[in-house]
Amino acid sequence: QVILTMSVISCCIMTFMIIFRVPLLKYIFGKTEYEVWELSQQYFLYSAISYPFIALFNAGSALYRAQGNAKFPMKISMISNVLNITGNMFLIFVLQWGVKGAAIATLLSRMFCAIVVLLCLRNQNKQIYVRNYYMIRPEWKMIGVILAIGIPSGIENSMFQFGKLAIQSTVSQMGTTAIAAQAMTIIMENVNGVGGIGVGIGLMTVIGQCIGAGRKEEAKYYMVKLVGIGEIVITVSCIIVYLLTKPVTMLAGMTPESADMCVEMVGWITIFKPLFWTLSFVTPYGLRAAGDVKFSMIVSTLTMWCCRVSLCIVLVRVWNFGPIAVWIGMFSDWFIRAVIFSFRFLHGKWLTKSVIS
Repeated sequence: QVILTMSVISCCIMTFMIIFRVPLLKYIFGKTEYEVWELSQQYFLYSAISYPFIALFNAGSALYRAQGNAKFPMKISMISNVLNITGNMFLIFVLQWGVKGAAIATLLSRMFCAIVVLLCLRNQNKQIYVRNYYMIRPEWKMIGVILAIGIPSGIENSMFQFGKLAIQSTVSQMGTTAIAAQAMTIIMENVNGVGGIGVGIGLMTVIGQCIGAGRKEEAKYYMVKLVGIGEIVITVSCIIVYLLTKPVTMLAGMTPESADMCVEMVGWITIFKPLFWTLSFVTPYGLRAAGDVKFSMIVSTLTMWCCRVSLCIVLVRVWNFGPIAVWIGMFSDWFIRAVIFSFRFLHGKWLTKSVIS
């Protein structure tokens, strides 16, 4: 039912995005340089086609993690990343396809992930396996349970992505130097957060199993332990990524102005991310696993728009800040989330929720 539901939803989103990609891009980014506009349409088209494959891989990965096997999806992702990087190098530098080549390489790597995980799920030796996909029919009660858990998280993530679009729309008015610096900074920030997200996903699996078995004290113990591990992982990864930022900007061929701007922003991220990020992002994974999804959705949505988006827009359009305004808003968002989610954990109300009754 998870596979069926995600397939239908992702195909609907894909169709909508392909049909309305031009007006959507015009609405979000407004007037920008012609070259940027044309290339964004190309990349968006191939990106939209990949949505069902992302959904199917995530569904399959969730089924593997539910069985306590998080290594297999990780291995598929690692192979996919190698294929993506190799494909980028071949299509961009050998075939000279530019942005289109980067998009196609990403699409093919996502197709690989989905196909492999769905084929491997047919193995009847697994606790959970799925065969004869074409025979799956909707079981509305189970779909209702899935959506009751998934929709709040989906809304939370949607608001997060809409906020990112609003911020990117603001940055796109600053010119190519700021756009390039911001794009590279986002990549570096994503890289230094990968380990923390991995800990969060592991925390979700462990907490879900503890709550399902009725072992609430163990859930609290593992919440504290894994959040601590996440803090260590984030601190180390932030330092490593900061040290690599300058060489990466040189390899990427960025202009000195863009590179300096990127290094400065990554430096501030290296200071603030270890302080607040873990409590603001890893802790909610555990809350969601215990069924406390609505609280996480409401808090994340409010802090996203009240802090990250609004503060960024004010700093840029009123006080003429550069791209650093994005990260000032981000840091304030992380701080407030960290405080609220910490109080939620300490209060213990998250343990009173029920995932399936």
